Amino acid sequence: MSSPTDRPPAPEQPRPDGAASYQLLLGASLTLVVFGQVMVLSASAVDSISRGNSPYALAAEQLQFAVLGTMVMLVAARVPLRVYRRAAAPLLLAALVLQLLVFTPLGLSQGERRSWVALGPVVGQPAEVVKLGLVLWLARVLAARQQGVHDWRTAALPAVPGAVVAIAATLAGHDVGTSLVMATLVAAALFVAGAPLRLFAVAGAAAAVGFAVIAASAPRRVQRIGDWLGGDCDPLGSCYQTTQGLRALASGGWGGFGLGQSRQKWSYLPEAHNDFIFAIIGEELGLAGTLLVLALIGVLALGMLRVIGRHTDPFARILTGGVLGWVLSQALVNIGTVIGLAPVIGVPLPLVSAGGSALVATMLALGVVLACARSEPGAPEVLAARRGVLRRSLAVLGRPLAGRARRGRWTGREPR
Repeated sequence: MSSPTDRPPAPEQPRPDGAASYQLLLGASLTLVVFGQVMVLSASAVDSISRGNSPYALAAEQLQFAVLGTMVMLVAARVPLRVYRRAAAPLLLAALVLQLLVFTPLGLSQGERRSWVALGPVVGQPAEVVKLGLVLWLARVLAARQQGVHDWRTAALPAVPGAVVAIAATLAGHDVGTSLVMATLVAAALFVAGAPLRLFAVAGAAAAVGFAVIAASAPRRVQRIGDWLGGDCDPLGSCYQTTQGLRALASGGWGGFGLGQSRQKWSYLPEAHNDFIFAIIGEELGLAGTLLVLALIGVLALGMLRVIGRHTDPFARILTGGVLGWVLSQALVNIGTVIGLAPVIGVPLPLVSAGGSALVATMLALGVVLACARSEPGAPEVLAARRGVLRRSLAVLGRPLAGRARRGRWTGREPR
């Protein structure tokens, strides 16, 4: 007769929080996308009418990108990480080639920025693909050098020169906002990889000098920075957009005027559906609406921080850290511009602002992070167990329906 100690150990149950990172990332991403679609419709309707189009024209176009981005994100979440490792260098190279196309007859300009490429009916910003290729390539390179990453030479080569090439290609098109986001992405990836702090000091000083020279090389940028730092900016001139954005936020108060009731979107606030959509959120939904956006971005950041802290694969940790730097810095720059804490740079609010290539690229990057979250310790077991519960539930629910079908009740007649 066997004793209780001779019994085989019970199978280890999956940790209940094993899939929490995945759920936080997926839930916050989809909620922000849905919220953004509603706000783009509200903010763009008047502008669409003024152009002689349907009030739903721009919102319908953005909805197509949202559906495409959702499909891309869900597919990317199922791709094994080894595929992303292999595709990192080819993707970055292809993205840089696309970025160089902006300087050909295929390139399109808006103001002083030359950041778009028209390939037949498709128009997009190659810099968004460069960001994704760069973060994947940095994750692969830095993960392969984990043994000596605390030496600044090992951490810097070839990561820093490769990042400089990508950022320079973007800066050549005068896209300073996207270049700043890329620089933050690189810093976040190096930090998660464990690069020494003196590398950040040297690279940060060099980057600051470089961006200062670039800002001083264009009179319009100098004026924007001067308007931001000075106190005598003309509210009807160079500070018009910032002033109208602050008025929208201030007039919204605690609860806002109500969804669709913005005053500033009636051709008072430029780029209301894009760079300054946060101001329309504050005007229509008040402080509560802006805090909701900040909370959802915080949940997104929390999910990525969980992946960084829990995953055992350095490639997944560095990749997630880079995407975290990308999304968080872009959100902070956009919101800081609207509330007057940063000069007008021109970057969209991630997952919320209008802009097809930015939305799809960001959702694709989050899909890659979801793939990392699916493979963190405990997540595969929890997700598999929940899929089993769902299948059993559907099977139980389907039995009565199958019985009714066999008895011919779907046709509305009783069996003879």
